[in-house]
Amino acid sequence: MPTGGGRQLSAAGWWFVYVSLPLFQFILFRWYFRLFVWMRFLWQVTRCDLSLVPTHPDRAGGLGFLLRHRGRVRARAAGPRGDAGRADRRSDLLSRARRCRTSRYSWPWSSRSCCSSCWGRSCSSCRTSASARRVGLREYGTLAQRYVREFDDKWLRGGAPAGEPLVGSADIQSLADLGNSFELVRSMRPVPFTRDVVIQLAVITLLPVVPLLLTMVSLEELLKGLLKVVL
Repeated sequence: MPTGGGRQLSAAGWWFVYVSLPLFQFILFRWYFRLFVWMRFLWQVTRCDLSLVPTHPDRAGGLGFLLRHRGRVRARAAGPRGDAGRADRRSDLLSRARRCRTSRYSWPWSSRSCCSSCWGRSCSSCRTSASARRVGLREYGTLAQRYVREFDDKWLRGGAPAGEPLVGSADIQSLADLGNSFELVRSMRPVPFTRDVVIQLAVITLLPVVPLLLTMVSLEELLKGLLKVVL
């Protein structure tokens, strides 16, 4: 506020300098620290001698537990950007929009960089997962060939013992279970996360900056850019 000797902070200014700004910086650096811990954890996982099981129900060979942390990752992605968006006033929002005029088309890359920082390290296990899937298809394919051949000889070629009933036989259920196991191997993902997780992370990352983008970019261009990021 202007005074006779120059300018001095108002009560709101003192609150901003000594309360709001330190609190925001604390949240921001805490977010960076948690992101560093997450990336270090993924790096340690990829450095392990992984023994993936292709028939694991999570369809990721046993790495599906990483998906349970996607909510925390999304919170990290949205945290500081959301706080910054709520802290901006309308005048400051328009000022930021004018400064973003020259970089209006750079916003899709922020989503890609956030996704890559959260999940890029886990992609290094793709080779191990792909190898486990190929081995699983070969081994379970060989096992399935043996079983269906014996099943065919027993129940279709007259090899069943006399008096053994077909109804209630465990062979039918075993055949179905083997088919389910082979389907799990065939649907195994090369990465421990799904496309839906990437889309959710991208949307939450970009959501706080939508009001800013709409001041400079039309809704049609915004949707086209989002589709380019997702697809």
